Amino acid sequence: MKTLVIYTYPNHHSLTYAFLQKVIEGSSMNPNIKELQVLDLYEEGFDPILVFNKTKRRRDMYCDPNFEKYRKQISWADKIVFIYPIWWGRPPAMLLGYIDQIFASNFAYKDKGGLLPEGLLKGKSVVCISNMKGPTHYPLIFLNNAHKILMKKAIFNFVGIKKVKFFEFGNMESPKGKQIKKLEKIYRYFKKVDS
Repeated sequence: MKTLVIYTYPNHHSLTYAFLQKVIEGSSMNPNIKELQVLDLYEEGFDPILVFNKTKRRRDMYCDPNFEKYRKQISWADKIVFIYPIWWGRPPAMLLGYIDQIFASNFAYKDKGGLLPEGLLKGKSVVCISNMKGPTHYPLIFLNNAHKILMKKAIFNFVGIKKVKFFEFGNMESPKGKQIKKLEKIYRYFKKVDS
């Protein structure tokens, strides 16, 4: 299994980065994970801002040479792992800007003229690992699970990815946040996952 990890947090001295390290450590112990690539969007200097004008049209995003590297990574991967914080009830703008530009029409999906497009990323799976300062159940109770609905239905299912797993950790800045247990949970998952 070829695994692409997309890390979206600007600090390498953080709990979010510790989750990345546990993904890498667990994956290194898993015989099912043959290859692993990490894309650190902040370190990469990825520009999340969409630009459309007379020479840069939205319908041509699928073949924009500036994004060829990222499209190849997505095409290569069997499993895509997203690691990010929840800010204001949603992933960071950096990650959403990446999705806006890379999951483009004629690469991630194809319009067929009907109600829904054809997803072109079928057969892949996704794991979302997110953490937040607020309580674990805050997004479910107060935001009607908007984060998970956005990621699973509005993005991944839309492009043909049906297998989506979430690890959504809250209370991460609290001394009682059980950070070590949560990190170990991620390590154990990636040590054993088979698809």
